[in-house]
Amino acid sequence: MKRLLVFIVFFTVVVFVNPALAQMNFGGLTPTTGDIQPTASGPRYSACDQCGYCPPNPPPESWSNCQKCLYPDINPDPSIMESLQIDPETNVIIAPAKGHYFTFLGCLSTGAGSFSEEGGAGNVIQILLKTIFSVVGGVAFLYLLYGSFVLATSQNDPEKLNYGKRLVYGAIVGLIFSLTSVLLINFLASQVLKIPGFGN
Repeated sequence: MKRLLVFIVFFTVVVFVNPALAQMNFGGLTPTTGDIQPTASGPRYSACDQCGYCPPNPPPESWSNCQKCLYPDINPDPSIMESLQIDPETNVIIAPAKGHYFTFLGCLSTGAGSFSEEGGAGNVIQILLKTIFSVVGGVAFLYLLYGSFVLATSQNDPEKLNYGKRLVYGAIVGLIFSLTSVLLINFLASQVLKIPGFGN
């Protein structure tokens, strides 16, 4: 408890009392009023872009892939900092391409502009369902191979035979269950509920 209190006091002294921080201009914001002041030195920049590039740190390894996904119309050289520029009229940074989302799976495109546009959410759910079904299918195939291997190497041991049969049956049932659930969701969403973006 004492360490936490000491940390809070230290943090407060460093941030709020330090005169060097009080004199800094944070990208056009005046620390005393918080109003946005135009800077005469040229264009203003955001601290970070949506790909995780925060100068003066180097861009992340995935920045070029993210830039192609979210900012396809800008210069691919991160040192130009075009993805960080703030529009002086709207006071916002450059917007990412509509309907594109960069994830650990790569660039996902909804096919529509965004979730707010008709069909955007349905397209994202379609992509997620395809990804989930691919993963489930791969796992079921691996279990099917493993169950077949156990059956082939059981040497008529009844315990290993039963274990191998359970693995094979479980893989087949899991695959049928996942396929049926995906088809049922697609049918309900496109035919019954008529959700835009499904069944395209």
